[in-house]
Amino acid sequence: MWTNRKEFFQKHFAATTALFIFIIYLFTLAPSVVQIDSGELSAVQATLGIAHPTGYPLFTMIGYLFIKLPLPFTAIFKANLLAAIWCALGVFIFIKSAHLIITNYETKSALLKKSKQKNEMKNEDNSNDKEKSVITILASVFGGIALAFSLTFWVQSTSVEVYSLQIFLFSLNIFLILRAYYATNGKIINWLWVSLSLALGFANHMTTLLILPLITILFFQKEKFRTASIKKILLMLALFIPLLIFFYLYLPLRASTNPQINWGNPINFENFFRHVSGKQYQVWLFESFEAAGKQFKYFLSDFPSEFSYVGLIIGAIGSVAVYRDFRKIFYTLIATFLFAVLYSINYDIVDIDSYFLLAYMMFAFLIVFGFYKILIYLNSKWNFRIAVVCALLFSLFPIAFNFSEVNQSNDYTFEDYTRAILNSTEKNSIIFTYQWDYFVSASYYFQMVENYRSDVTVIDKELLRRSWYYNQLKRNHPDVIKNLGSNISNFLDAVKPFERSEIFDSNLIEKYYRAIMTNLISKNITTRNYYISLELFQNEMQRGEFSLPEGYQIVPHLLLFKVVKEMDYVPAPDPNFTIRFPERRNKYIDFIETTAGTMLTYRAAYELQFNKPERAKIYIDKVRKEFPN
Repeated sequence: MWTNRKEFFQKHFAATTALFIFIIYLFTLAPSVVQIDSGELSAVQATLGIAHPTGYPLFTMIGYLFIKLPLPFTAIFKANLLAAIWCALGVFIFIKSAHLIITNYETKSALLKKSKQKNEMKNEDNSNDKEKSVITILASVFGGIALAFSLTFWVQSTSVEVYSLQIFLFSLNIFLILRAYYATNGKIINWLWVSLSLALGFANHMTTLLILPLITILFFQKEKFRTASIKKILLMLALFIPLLIFFYLYLPLRASTNPQINWGNPINFENFFRHVSGKQYQVWLFESFEAAGKQFKYFLSDFPSEFSYVGLIIGAIGSVAVYRDFRKIFYTLIATFLFAVLYSINYDIVDIDSYFLLAYMMFAFLIVFGFYKILIYLNSKWNFRIAVVCALLFSLFPIAFNFSEVNQSNDYTFEDYTRAILNSTEKNSIIFTYQWDYFVSASYYFQMVENYRSDVTVIDKELLRRSWYYNQLKRNHPDVIKNLGSNISNFLDAVKPFERSEIFDSNLIEKYYRAIMTNLISKNITTRNYYISLELFQNEMQRGEFSLPEGYQIVPHLLLFKVVKEMDYVPAPDPNFTIRFPERRNKYIDFIETTAGTMLTYRAAYELQFNKPERAKIYIDKVRKEFPN
């Protein structure tokens, strides 16, 4: 029985490990929407819409098909589940790649040893060969486990994001590149598979460009600089370019149907190019040496904890071994690692961690070599089983170290907060906000997919700066903007040269932008209740960048401010909502707690202004009980 299990594992080691990893991922999977783009991306997949730049057509189409499967889960849970599947499959292919590399490493090491000790090598015991074969498998498995439960990698498996699919595609790219590199037949088909995987990668996310050094180095090491190599590159491009065009045709074709989420409205070449190139985000790319230095310090400070410190030591052991015995691969891994880091640090965004994923994967290969050397050493000092147990414990350590940090299995905070805000308002109300990371993105999912309070119009203040957003508002909420014709056309005329990188008048753009914000209230207030969020009051209103129409004021109304004309007391409902907070804290959870607590405190103060201490006590008791921080 034990022999059969051992043989089964040796045959299916990658699949068995990936299944184990997937099961662990299920324990940390988010049940609902989480922070940042989760709501938008799940809504894009469920409604076959167009996501924020660069559009992610492959992610959208595959996600749409998966969500349509007749599984007994909500759409958001299916989208989150698919993220876990992608990450587990990514580890499966990574283990295959690691085994391919280390097998060739072992072969080369044996040949080097044979050249020095010919006679001894002839008498080497077959059992030792089998043992080494098992060690090669185990090193690949343990390295894969270390990568799977490294911090940033594991986080991608917990909720819907484009980076989970990108992990799978990175792994696929790497495996096919290595397979072509180690192939003995030299056939063009090997490199055409690489070209296909690259097209899939770029059809999902532009960080695929980070893997180009790996391809370039291994291709020219294998094929050399010659005419035949250039011909192979041209054939690869002949497959790559049409495939990439095919996938990205999704954007203009789908935009022509005017879907609910139509970010960038890439219906013509100008809009399409602006969207696919991520033009609106380019202001944060290669901004300054100071910004790059800040991101580099962040990377260095976080890198040891990514692999729970133990992985850093094992990777260092692997680095020494590869440098000594397998220098070409060492330089290739390090070059790809450095390129991924040095390019990514030039993107000055807060959530930069995902851009380092390829660098972490390159380092994980060094961890594989480290495990290989550790297993060989421990096996020679003690025995095989003790060596395996020690290495296994090292690989599993990140599970205990990172579990609480990545666990989102009880995270309903963003769902509860979104539902509570929507329920703070009357039927057909308008909410004006720019809480994208906390509420707006999540509202896309609940309103457009679950049809929850779809009567409420949520307007994102920052997206009002984008010309395409007015088309989306017109499609989804035509009555809200129908009386702003001249305001919108003036703004669109003024912002057009800015979006085209031509000479523009910033003062004119700001003038019309502010007019739209104010007139959204004045043109709708007689037929709809209008609400603004806390950050608008604390920031733009205090700085004079946003003003109410003359004669209007705001009063705290549960989690929002209500725009009213009368000076008399304006009643508000009891705070009967509940927001569940997880044990794991982060800045997004803290923001929601602070915002909700602050708004209820404002409401209590408002009640006291009108000599209603009983009503004030209701709100204060709510704050004390549910928002103690």
